[in-house]
Order: sequence, then C-alpha cells, then structure tokens
Amino acid sequence: MGFVSIVIALLLEQWRPLSERRPLYAAVDRYAGFLERQFNAGEPLHGLIAWIVAILPAVLGAWLIYDLLARASPLLALAFNVAALYLTMGFRQFSHYFTGIQTAMKEGELGEARRLLSVWRGHDCSALSGEEVVRLAIEDALACSHRHVFGVIFWFMLLPGPSGAVLYWLALYLKRRWSAAVSLEFASFGRFPDQAFAALDWLPARVTATTFAVVGDFEDAVFCWRSQARQWEDRNLGIVLAAGAGALGVRLGNPYMQNGVAVMRPELGLGDTPDPAFLDSTVGLVWRAVVLWSAVVFLFGLARAVL
Repeated sequence: MGFVSIVIALLLEQWRPLSERRPLYAAVDRYAGFLERQFNAGEPLHGLIAWIVAILPAVLGAWLIYDLLARASPLLALAFNVAALYLTMGFRQFSHYFTGIQTAMKEGELGEARRLLSVWRGHDCSALSGEEVVRLAIEDALACSHRHVFGVIFWFMLLPGPSGAVLYWLALYLKRRWSAAVSLEFASFGRFPDQAFAALDWLPARVTATTFAVVGDFEDAVFCWRSQARQWEDRNLGIVLAAGAGALGVRLGNPYMQNGVAVMRPELGLGDTPDPAFLDSTVGLVWRAVVLWSAVVFLFGLARAVL
C-alpha cells in the first residue's frame, strides 16, 4: 500500500498541484504560536514540552485514524495515506520557482531569475550574479527535494499509515517556526525542536546523499560527502548538498550577498562553476533519485507482503 500511496500522491500532484497551502500553514502556524505563548519562558525544557504537545497528538491521531480506516476498508486507508502525502510531500512546493528560474536563465532574463529566487528564499537577491543565482537555485532544489520528498517518504515507510510523514513534516515546520520566531532572550526555546529535527533527519539525509551518489557521479559524490560536509553549518543538509554537488560535478557553496551582507560559506563539490546547463542536470539527478526510491519502496513493500 505504501508504494501505491506514494505513486498516486506524486501523480496527483503533477496533475493537480496543491498551489495554495496557506490555509494549512496558517492553521499550523496559529497552533504553533499558541503553544509558544503558553510554554515559552526562556528554558530549553519549555521547548521540549511544547514540541511534544504539538507533535504527539498529530502523529498518534494520524496513526489511529489510519488504523480505524484500515479496519473498515483498505481503500479508505489508501485514500487517507494519499491525502496526507499530498499535503506533506511534493515537488510543486518548490519546483515552480526552480522551473521559472531555469526558463529565465535560458532566455537571458537575469532580473526575472533574481526576482523568483528572492521570493523563493525570502530575501533580496537583486545583487547576485548569474552564477550565484544558478548556484543557490541548485542548492535549494537539492535541499527541498530531500526535505519535501525523500525525507517524507523515508518516515512514511517507517511508521504505520501517514504518521511518519506527519512527524517529519511537522518537526521540520516547528524547527523553522520556533527557531525564527523567538527573540534572542528566549532563543533556547527553539533549541530542542532544532535538535529533534536533526535527529529525525540524520538517517534520511544519508540515504538521500547515497541516492544522489548512486544516480550521479558516485566517486566524486562520496569524496565530497566525506571531505566537505562537516564544514557546513547544518551537518545533515551539508551531507545532502555535498553529495549532490559531487554527483553533478558542480561547485556549490561559497560566499554570496544577502541584503548587502556577505554570507560566508565553505565550498562544496568538484568540477565546474555553475551555469544554466546545470539546472537541467539537477532536474535529471532528482528525477533519477525519485525512480530509484520508487523501485526500492516497491521491493520493500513486496518483500514485506511476501514475508
């Protein structure tokens, strides 16, 4: 059922992308804001308690609903899985920005590419060069494919029903929401959500990196993973980006300007500096990774059914 759910959700999103997620995000944001107001008194323990209160009912609720539906009808359980994946997983959460940047760069419209990247990243990118625009677009595409597709699939397959997908998606949302929203005085509130997501993402990040290596340049991907990833601030994301850069044969990372301030970052990858042709290569790498994951999920489901 897991393989069928994933395939249907991906096909459904390609056919009818969920272009408007703001009602879902607004509801979760209000819930997260309420918990922050109730629990945030400046201690890491308060973040832990709020995280458990936010996560546990959602995950257990998804598990319970799936179990009840499965007892009533496998088709109802399948529909519930597909609906949950449709909300928590998918390329269209980011691919329209990437496709727009890809088209703009091919047509020589650097200004439009900068505008789209600014909207995607949430900060001004008008001072970036064409090379920097391509580099950041590739990085965001690799990161988003991991966090909005492969990470969700990993936990979906690990836990019953859609509870794993809900766990990973909500943990990522709370990490971003509580890390960004709290003031310096209460910054420790976001410490546990950040650590919790890092723990949840530890294995999926390495599986995604391995996938990029298998479907790309394996030797360079593994070399970059082992020699460069530890320099990245977010170690899990550094592994994904380093392996992706090595698999593509492109140089990512390096400093760039954000709102007039230089953001210092280490270099990732080997080979050529990024140009628009690498945007096409990135699309190919991600889709090959999707095919490989689908095959593994199918074989895993088949083995579990047989055994």
